[in-house]
Amino acid sequence: MTKNLIQFVSILFWTLLIVPADSRASDHPKVILTQDGVKKIRAALGSVPIFDQTLAKVKAEVDAEIEMGIDTPIPKDFSGGYTHARHKKNFFVMQKAGVLYQILEDEKYAQYVRDMLLQYEAMYKDLPLHPKERSYARGKLFWQNLNDSNWLVYTSQAYDAIHDYLTAEQRQRLEDNLFRPFADHISIDSPQFFNRVHNHSTWGTAAVGMIGLVMGDDELVERALYGIPFDKIDSSAKDNDGGFLFVEGQNAGFLANLAEPFSPDGYYTEGPYYQRYAMSPFLIFAQGLHNARPDLKIYEQQGEVLLKAVDALLNLSDSNGDFFPLNDAQKGMSYHANEVVTAVNIAYLVGGRDPRLLSIAEQQGQVLLDDAGIATALAIAESQAKPFDKNTVKLADGPDGKQGGLAILREPSQDIEVLFKYTSQGLSHGHYDKLSYSLFEKGDEVLQDYGMARFVNIGQKGGGNYLPENSTWVKQTIAHNTLVQNTSSHFQGKYEIGSQHHSELHFFDDSNPKVHVASARESNAYPGTDMLRTMALINSERFEKPFLLDVLKVNSGSANQYDLPHHYLGQIIDTNFDYTRPKKLSPLGSNNGYQHLFLQGKGKPTSSTSQLTWLSKQRFYTLSSAVDKRDELLFAQLGANDPEFNLRQDPTFIVRRKRTKDTVFASVVEPHGNYSYVTESATNAKSRIMNLAVIHDDDRYTAVSITEKDGQESVFIVSNADAGATAQHELQLGSQRYSWTGPYQYFE
Repeated sequence: MTKNLIQFVSILFWTLLIVPADSRASDHPKVILTQDGVKKIRAALGSVPIFDQTLAKVKAEVDAEIEMGIDTPIPKDFSGGYTHARHKKNFFVMQKAGVLYQILEDEKYAQYVRDMLLQYEAMYKDLPLHPKERSYARGKLFWQNLNDSNWLVYTSQAYDAIHDYLTAEQRQRLEDNLFRPFADHISIDSPQFFNRVHNHSTWGTAAVGMIGLVMGDDELVERALYGIPFDKIDSSAKDNDGGFLFVEGQNAGFLANLAEPFSPDGYYTEGPYYQRYAMSPFLIFAQGLHNARPDLKIYEQQGEVLLKAVDALLNLSDSNGDFFPLNDAQKGMSYHANEVVTAVNIAYLVGGRDPRLLSIAEQQGQVLLDDAGIATALAIAESQAKPFDKNTVKLADGPDGKQGGLAILREPSQDIEVLFKYTSQGLSHGHYDKLSYSLFEKGDEVLQDYGMARFVNIGQKGGGNYLPENSTWVKQTIAHNTLVQNTSSHFQGKYEIGSQHHSELHFFDDSNPKVHVASARESNAYPGTDMLRTMALINSERFEKPFLLDVLKVNSGSANQYDLPHHYLGQIIDTNFDYTRPKKLSPLGSNNGYQHLFLQGKGKPTSSTSQLTWLSKQRFYTLSSAVDKRDELLFAQLGANDPEFNLRQDPTFIVRRKRTKDTVFASVVEPHGNYSYVTESATNAKSRIMNLAVIHDDDRYTAVSITEKDGQESVFIVSNADAGATAQHELQLGSQRYSWTGPYQYFE
């Protein structure tokens, strides 16, 4: 080695020793936005319209916030209050500002995030629990740890984006005084929140895991993945667990939340509203692990269930993109939500580049400003999008796919959808509504599920939280389109009973393009009573639109009163039976939801088929029911015992059958005609059906006939016992012998 070369190596060695740690090569950003992603984004700017539009919108939003200045108020409010809304806004804006710093290389965005984080650091180390005491797991910035977890999931991304802009001393302060204590409070201090299988703990584990990935803290990542070991949980927490019992050896952590709530089809047991909410932490943390811990092969877990879950979630929306309101759900939540933008973009990036997802992204009109977003945007710019067609589909429930499920019967050409629910309880957000259904036309509700009694983030309504009527009305069985026995709710309205049971699929058949059928059995909702409900969406050329045939067979060991409610929406146009209306309104009952219904009218059948026609969204609908002369036909309306007007004043029509053991409720919901407010003309305003009758019922078969006004008749027969696809059946009805293969047949 020459003298000059020796001198050069010596100088280089000492130079490397004295270079500040802050300026050495770093792998940040590395979690959601990556260094490679930043390079691709910068190279593509100006040539990908949907990305450029999103970037401009985000920049305008963040610039406005920077102009206003930083505010980190002392927490005091429920959701909807100023301090709650401000801290929520802060974490969203920090994440966006961090991304803008990486993409635009403008230090003002890094400075903004740095200054806000240091302000939080100065506040947090002395911050007590939130003053509102309603939550089973109180946060510090927010009234519940769920929202604190939201904050940390997004703030960790902001920290990752500006990590190298900060000095080593600043990073140390933030990690020692803010991030680690924050993660410890969510987890160690709140095991009743963290060590659960629930959307709350999904957010909690993702929050702890994300900040662990950014900081390179393996202990936090392991805690997030596997939960807190039972022997590490403080004994006082075990004694005060907020109603969620700790069991030694129970599954906990992110991987348990990935394994247990999802079915192999990707259905999330709490329902689509909370599946939408949970997909953000699931996919954000999964993407972080995919980038920082590829050894875990996170997207291969549970048969690639996270990717299946995105497909299932999109299928759980109506033709307008609104999610079906199963269990606790706010109506109007749709796949335009930010959480679904995240899900669609990430699923596109890592899930085989499914071009159907691009059409959803186009409808959303925005993309993420990261690796997944630029991949989605580039593919859209290259016109690779294909329609996401929604057809009849069956989604199993339960981690093994054997805890009931959902059937969505669709007739896309007429834009009619039937949602049939035969799931498990759905965890704490579940309702007591086994074998219930909802009906939609063109995305509008025809027969509705109530959703939930909550005004999210509207502080005047209970701080934006669940209202008492969510338990007293919304979860009760009478609030749904399913059978109520002796005015009591399924499983006595008790979670500990309902969570032990689920309905069973009898059969599902969409092989006939004109007739789609789902059938399911429930034997535990009322001990001693068995319910078998069969829903058939029938597209007959003799009818203007597809109609829904509903056959509900009930067998019981004792005589009961049965109520079958129909929660229609619209204005009554006509009935074929007489009824009286009371001069004074009174509740229909005293509990189990009946206390919220005013009895508005009572009638008796005048023929073997009762008919109710109503008008909604300029379309007519007729409910035809096979009835007995002893049945009562009740009109009711929500609003009783609702002192603060927390409930919508929606109508209900109930077929009541008293002192009966075994029976069959058969009905048809028939969409027909329309009304024009411009021409003031009604078209096809009357039902085509003249008579609906149960013409046979025993343990093996139930047969229903539909007679039309022109004399034409059709017969639907369902096998109550053998539902095999290749089973051979034969039934003699009068002079007519019917033969068929499979679980049902429709003879027209």
